Amino acid sequence: MTVEREQLLRAAAEYLGRRPNATQDEIATAAGVSRATLHRHFSGKSALLTALEELAISEMRRALEHAELDRGPAAEALHRLITACEPVSPYLALLYNQTQDLDTDQSLAAWAEIDAAISALFERGQRSGEFRPDLSSAWLTEALYNLVAGAAWAIQNGRVAGRDFHHNIVELLLNGVQSS
Repeated sequence: MTVEREQLLRAAAEYLGRRPNATQDEIATAAGVSRATLHRHFSGKSALLTALEELAISEMRRALEHAELDRGPAAEALHRLITACEPVSPYLALLYNQTQDLDTDQSLAAWAEIDAAISALFERGQRSGEFRPDLSSAWLTEALYNLVAGAAWAIQNGRVAGRDFHHNIVELLLNGVQSS
């Protein structure tokens, strides 16, 4: 992927994260390029969203590698995973709102592979007694995605400080909302 294309994707993702129904003209303006330049890279919004999903999948795979999910206690691996997910969180927030336009067989297979790795982490934590056994690993995986996407959304909208990304997700995921 060329630097220009990746920068364009990142700028488009940031803008679409705030304005998911933006037009190609609005996206191009926000990214600081002409509509023709945007169209040269992405023939339409669907092609742009597909490219954003491909970038998100690539970055999630990188996050999984960086988090080393099989190393150490499951709770520590979860901390590493959440930290590694922060850079990809804007894409996850955007894709959560746009999945009805995507869902190709290729992307579904890639997300299933990512889901399986995260679910395996939760299952390992359940077996070791670190995580609650009464919630399925599939639910915990979806909860993680939702918390990561929700944190990105709240940060983009200025409702939550970016420095609280990791803390807020870990605390809610591991400790819930009840006070002790």
